[in-house]
Amino acid sequence: MPLITDKERIDEALELLWVLNEDQHPDISHFRANSDDADTDAIIETLLHESLASLHGSEIHLTEKGHKAARGLIRRQRLAERLFTDVFEMPDDSVVSDACKMEHILSEELTESVCTFLGHPPNCPHGKPIPRGECCRKFKVEVVPVVMRLSEFEVSAAGKITFIVPSDASRISRLNSLGIAAGSIIKLIQKTPSFVIQIDETTVALDPEIAKEIYVRKVVS
Repeated sequence: MPLITDKERIDEALELLWVLNEDQHPDISHFRANSDDADTDAIIETLLHESLASLHGSEIHLTEKGHKAARGLIRRQRLAERLFTDVFEMPDDSVVSDACKMEHILSEELTESVCTFLGHPPNCPHGKPIPRGECCRKFKVEVVPVVMRLSEFEVSAAGKITFIVPSDASRISRLNSLGIAAGSIIKLIQKTPSFVIQIDETTVALDPEIAKEIYVRKVVS
């Protein structure tokens, strides 16, 4: 039986094995039922030949080598899903397909940057865990998210608005009229009962939903 040389087909098989393991369904029958590959026998044979997977009775498991490769793929895909959903507010069908493309091209350095930018999210938009990276381990002791929602910002801290992703496009003009725009320096005064920010000498009250749509980067005053 000829082995598979298409890297993307191998990557997709590794991801499927990871997901099946998460769902505690590592048997070959589930792999065949859930695989989109045109030749599951060949892809299984390839995984075994490349020491990416091993058979244990009717179950197929990732080897250490396969686990490492699958972990990276899953991490990149789920971070891409988070980015497309939270920042670009793309529809779910586009999120999944575009994230699948991104997972094959993101470098390790860019993946770490995206993770830090998003604040080291623990889960993808569908609730699946995002494998931790080196940046996440550092985050526990020394790193803060580069950019975060205003709703998660620290009271009394100053920040620079990096971008706004309003659910209602008409909000942009209204926010701009108040001086709330990309590049503006603001200070968060309070979070409850409403969010209050200071821009120059002016204070502005914002609804919590709007505060979630404003992304800021902390600045040292």
